[in-house]
Amino acid sequence: METLENLLFEAAAEGNVNSLKKLLQEDPVILDRVIVNIHSDTPLHVAAILGHIDFVKEILRRRPEFARELNLCQSSPLHLASAKGYIQVVRVLLSANPLMCLARDRNGLTPLHLAAIKGRIEVVKELVHAKCDAARVIVGQGRTILHLCVKYYQVEALKFLVNTFRDQDFTNCKDSDGNTILHLAVADKQVETINFLLMESARDVNAQNLCGMTAMDVLICSRRDLRDEEIEESLKRAGAFGSMEKNSLVQINGNITSPGLNLCLDPTGLSSNVKINLREKMFKQKDDWLEKKRSALMVVASLIATMAFQVGVNPPSGVWQDTKKVDSHNNSVSKAYHHKAGESIFAHNYPIEYGEFLICNTTGLIASLSIILLLMSGLPLRRRIFVWIFLVITWIAITAVALTYLKSIFVLTPEKDRQKGTVLLMVQLTIMIWLGLMALLLIGHTIRLIMKMVRKLIKCRSSKKRIPGLGITSHGTV
Repeated sequence: METLENLLFEAAAEGNVNSLKKLLQEDPVILDRVIVNIHSDTPLHVAAILGHIDFVKEILRRRPEFARELNLCQSSPLHLASAKGYIQVVRVLLSANPLMCLARDRNGLTPLHLAAIKGRIEVVKELVHAKCDAARVIVGQGRTILHLCVKYYQVEALKFLVNTFRDQDFTNCKDSDGNTILHLAVADKQVETINFLLMESARDVNAQNLCGMTAMDVLICSRRDLRDEEIEESLKRAGAFGSMEKNSLVQINGNITSPGLNLCLDPTGLSSNVKINLREKMFKQKDDWLEKKRSALMVVASLIATMAFQVGVNPPSGVWQDTKKVDSHNNSVSKAYHHKAGESIFAHNYPIEYGEFLICNTTGLIASLSIILLLMSGLPLRRRIFVWIFLVITWIAITAVALTYLKSIFVLTPEKDRQKGTVLLMVQLTIMIWLGLMALLLIGHTIRLIMKMVRKLIKCRSSKKRIPGLGITSHGTV
């Protein structure tokens, strides 16, 4: 009997209806036995997930109750067919038992939820037509099917569901955190979804979540990128604003309608709280950016210091492994060929270039160690002068590394290639061009810093010439 059941599952995997009929002739109760036994899937599950429509029809014709069977994940055949997008299989299963639209799997999802998550639009339409209440089933964390469409970026499914129901409560439904689908779309920067939702008259653009944040607040508190400006313009056109601005407007309107109050309203101060929050948010983002730059600069400086130290103690061409003052015949050699174990071969063969190599390498080491020391001292990177100092030291360190590399390549290049000069000329030209670009960058930052300092100095001098309390510029005797 076990062999027949295995053959039944093989026939389901192949979608072979003839094999199914032969097995039923040999054992008419084999389908009943499969339902009674503990299996992860029934043959209908297998045929549904593979889209074998004829096999599905044949089983349901003989045993319609198979449509209600669940596997170990609490998934029905309709769950599997809906997730895979087999519209014909879905229709046959719905005709056998339309109530399975409301069945939930182990994750609390209905077949409609799975079809929407996977973007199976035709299946979504069929399931909504069969049982529209399935779209209102709430899943984990209080999410509706619309929340899932936004989470998995299924815009077409979202459009169909919103346009089909046209229900303000359904569109503005909140999850357990109080977030509407507009909150989620703004947080995920889904421009197409946001534009569609803002076109719908049923949406509430200023709904607040449990933290008191509107969609505009979510945008303000999110990480900035290129899409923010477009999203902000769309929200403003739809009448969206931050919760702080909303509270200030409500308070002002209440004061206006209160009798006996004579208020002088300044329209420019209407959203001062919002501006303060934006400024605080901007400073916080700047501090986060500076902290990341500080960490990155520390890593770069450590790498340069490590390389400079390693090259210094182990120079190109290595060191002599023996001490030589006499030749193999025990005759004294000239002083120019004397060397001791541990001395640099580079220094022995190219004494002038070795001196230049040491200067460049030591400069890179000292510059990188200076960066590390300054970063550990806690200098405020927000000040432009300190940023400029770090820029100059970093430029010196990187330039020293480039020149050290150039000197090392000179030593490691064979003499015949050095005489031709082609390879070294290309390397020198490349490094010089790169150093020129870095120098232009440094000069640009220096000029920018000087201009800002000059403007600040002019501003300070002009403010001193004003008479305190009157705001009038002094011209001789007043």
